[in-house]
Amino acid sequence: MSKFELIAAECADHDISKLAALLGVSRSGFYAWATRQRRTEPTARQLWRRDLEVKIAAHWKASQRTYGSPRITADLHAEGVAVSENTVAKIMAEMGIEGISPRTFKTTTQVDPNASFPPDRVGRQFDQGRINAVWTSDITYLTCGEGDVYLCAIRDEHSRRILGWAVADHMRTELVVAAVDAAVHTRGGSVAGTVMHSDRGSQFTSHDMAAACSKHGLKRSMGATGVCWDNAGAESLWSTVKHEYYKRHAFDTIANLTAGLDNYIRIYNHDRRHTALGMISPIHFEIAEQASQQSS
Repeated sequence: MSKFELIAAECADHDISKLAALLGVSRSGFYAWATRQRRTEPTARQLWRRDLEVKIAAHWKASQRTYGSPRITADLHAEGVAVSENTVAKIMAEMGIEGISPRTFKTTTQVDPNASFPPDRVGRQFDQGRINAVWTSDITYLTCGEGDVYLCAIRDEHSRRILGWAVADHMRTELVVAAVDAAVHTRGGSVAGTVMHSDRGSQFTSHDMAAACSKHGLKRSMGATGVCWDNAGAESLWSTVKHEYYKRHAFDTIANLTAGLDNYIRIYNHDRRHTALGMISPIHFEIAEQASQQSS
């Protein structure tokens, strides 16, 4: 029982001023507390807090329960809600909800010891300030009820947009070539001079991959063997895909897994807020970039 509650229980038989003095509280403080207890309607701040909780929960669910306080704060700001990231983080903690933070990544590279390698044209400077300057690619291992599956994707390192991807039950070179062709198609075919960066996996060092890059005018680039940071853009993508989507679902068939990836990649490109892009999606970033170039 609080001191104010004790005064309320005894005030019928004792003077309020004496009770307040005895308990070391002010009489005005007791009256203010009593007024709050009689109030039936919530205060303006309580209403604001309840409304904010509803909005936070809605954005968290809309993100497939992946967004933490930074991205939800960006969503709220886009709606015109003035609130700090710290406040959103505190409310999320009190509500018992949290986002997903991608963990460290592992490499599955298989190197051909007899292959020759192109130079590293990137030097870990993946974002070189413009769209189609550097693309990165890698292959990752997935599984479903029908067996093992491999995913290859190609990402523009300036806009973070996934340009092309392919899924297969093998790791042969045609998996990578299919992803390259899809990326080139996304860019309308005009990609000559773009750096195509990867690790030294045998699929990327193959003659067919070299021919595909030559056909499209892509400049091949590779990091060192077994050094994941030399292809950190692609490795980071896998960490995000797996922790935000793949590991949170079960897939009976390859078709089911492929359909799910297609939906997630659409969200990743069109809706997901990226910290490196100023909390907007890759598509919105590219639109803003093109508008800026046209106006300058």
